Amino acid sequence: MNVNYIFSLIVVVALSLLAFVGVEVLGLQMLFGIIIPYAAVITFVVFFVRRVMGWAASPVPFRIPTTCGQQKSLPWIQQNKIDNPSSGWGVLARMALEIFLFRSLFRNTKMSLEESKLSYKWEIWLWVGALAFHYSFLVVILRHLRFFFEPVPLCIKLIETLDGFFRIEFMSNILQVGLPGIYISGLVLLGAVTFLFLRRIVIPQVRYISLAADYFPLFLIMGIAITGIMMRYFTKVDIVAIKGLAMGLVTFNWTVPEGISSLFYIHLFFVSVLLVYFPFSKLMHLGGIFLSPTRNLANTNRSVRHINPWNSPVHVHTYEEYEDEFREKMIEAGLPVDKE
Repeated sequence: MNVNYIFSLIVVVALSLLAFVGVEVLGLQMLFGIIIPYAAVITFVVFFVRRVMGWAASPVPFRIPTTCGQQKSLPWIQQNKIDNPSSGWGVLARMALEIFLFRSLFRNTKMSLEESKLSYKWEIWLWVGALAFHYSFLVVILRHLRFFFEPVPLCIKLIETLDGFFRIEFMSNILQVGLPGIYISGLVLLGAVTFLFLRRIVIPQVRYISLAADYFPLFLIMGIAITGIMMRYFTKVDIVAIKGLAMGLVTFNWTVPEGISSLFYIHLFFVSVLLVYFPFSKLMHLGGIFLSPTRNLANTNRSVRHINPWNSPVHVHTYEEYEDEFREKMIEAGLPVDKE
């Protein structure tokens, strides 16, 4: 039984308790509101750039693009210009489809044994879940930029308007839903990350290969989404004070306003931990996708000679030099030589 997810869940719960005790009991609002966020952002930027630069400096001795279709060949054979590109434009189209639409996941198939026959079925749910997760997370991040600008840019206001377009609004004597308006992105983010977690638990093959490092960011993002939803819809938080804290962070006017809920500090602490964890985890596919030689190279192995630009200059011991060195011994041994 794979219990890695239990360990990851315990770690995330411990992090929430750490932030709660630090703020409510020890009064460390300055630590959790200013110092830790700054340290998290610096760690994220430094190690993200360092890891990307390390990948960029890695030698590519030969072209290894993934080829999923007919390559450029004879004129009467139709080429698959996206799956097997031979030009920069083909690579650009392939990369754009992968980055923005997760095309490789969309083409995912599931193998199954039916009536003693091996069959393959189109598996679309992982693609739907991944697409919903990434784009909802992106919208949530863009919406939160309103806390760091004054006045709020028009583009962020437009994103908020579109995100809250399908808001639910009705009132009763007991419950008021829609005050404030419901943002779809937050709910979709929580639903998508829950789906990705359940997929790792329910599918035996995926559960077998899943490690604690795979569950930890899922629980961490769940914590971010849940605390964010709770602050918006279920508890009262001082938005003005929170924006004052955020503006102080970006303007280096460090102040911790009074009256900020401990739930916000837990939310901010989760975000900080995610930023620190990001450059050292599989989440770095965000930067790695742009540097993957299986994706960003054209398949020109037959038409263009690829010479590794990182090859170090070395002295080659030619056959002429070899023969000059061992000519006498070769003649004694009866071996043919070019020069007598």
